[in-house]
Amino acid sequence: MAPIAVEPSPAPPTVVGPTTKKATRPTNQIPQYLIEEARVQKEPFNPQRHLNFQPPSKIHTMKEIGLEGHGISLNAVSEPFPLFTEDAIKQIRAEIFSEPVLQKCQYTSSFTKNMIRGMGHELAPFTYNAWYSAEVLARISEVAGVELVPSMDYEVANINISFNDSSEELAQGADSPNGDDLPAVAWHYDSFPFVCVTMLSDCTEMIGGETALRKPNGEVMKVRGPSMGTAVVMQGRYIEHQAIKALGGRERISMVTAFRPKSPFIKDESVLTGVRPISNISETYTQYTIYRLEVLEERLRARLKMERRREVAKHDFDLASAKSFLMEQKQFLESMLTELVEI
Repeated sequence: MAPIAVEPSPAPPTVVGPTTKKATRPTNQIPQYLIEEARVQKEPFNPQRHLNFQPPSKIHTMKEIGLEGHGISLNAVSEPFPLFTEDAIKQIRAEIFSEPVLQKCQYTSSFTKNMIRGMGHELAPFTYNAWYSAEVLARISEVAGVELVPSMDYEVANINISFNDSSEELAQGADSPNGDDLPAVAWHYDSFPFVCVTMLSDCTEMIGGETALRKPNGEVMKVRGPSMGTAVVMQGRYIEHQAIKALGGRERISMVTAFRPKSPFIKDESVLTGVRPISNISETYTQYTIYRLEVLEERLRARLKMERRREVAKHDFDLASAKSFLMEQKQFLESMLTELVEI
């Protein structure tokens, strides 16, 4: 049986969620031109036609940013790399700005004014088939340095939407070179181990749009913003970061998909703090509970198999090992109790 995170590791950072306490619909309307321009002829996802992966020019390590020993991988964050073709982006945008999605899936929070979340396979089959395809998962895992799967359905393709509706913002941005200025998304840690941020906008006329990382010593490091169809993979549960507001373009639409380790034997320090206030709570709690119980089931089956083999081999019972295993599962269940709270 594979080991279950037996080496001591630093405690994960505390996730601070939005001040919004319950799922809230946005009051500012998405511009009509975004909806009208997104209309295309629908087609199914085909990796040969829609995947355009090229390895990133550089992958920054956790050691480089002062976080050696944290997280579930040595890799911290990648430089932007091509992931989807233009045709794929058009299909995804068509689903995002479809009438059923806009009616059901719009959210707002103190972090981001306009979001689309929880589209599901029924409303966004192209998007979901893309993120669950073996080809895409293999490439994301390759960049992350650990085999990953989407955290749960609800966390596939969280869409952050910002748009410029006046020239005033451009003037304000002219003298704002620092990482703390003009955030599109506030400083935060993610609720899940890894994220893949994919750009869905044409960035030709944009200024900014980088991802800023804050190191433990307070230094801010910027990763170049992705262009349309390119992505950045980041171990966001362990790295404090924010998206810098893009200036000069009409819009900045990014797609964030959250990932967790595929192996049940790798630690999973996912929480719901950042997503609970911007989600359908019944769907989120159901999906969270199912995936966590599946992880626990796999761990228990593997331990049972090991105990049966030990008995056949006539080896003595290892009390310390058994108690350590049970304590880890107790902590795993206690973390679930912490996350499943009344709203």
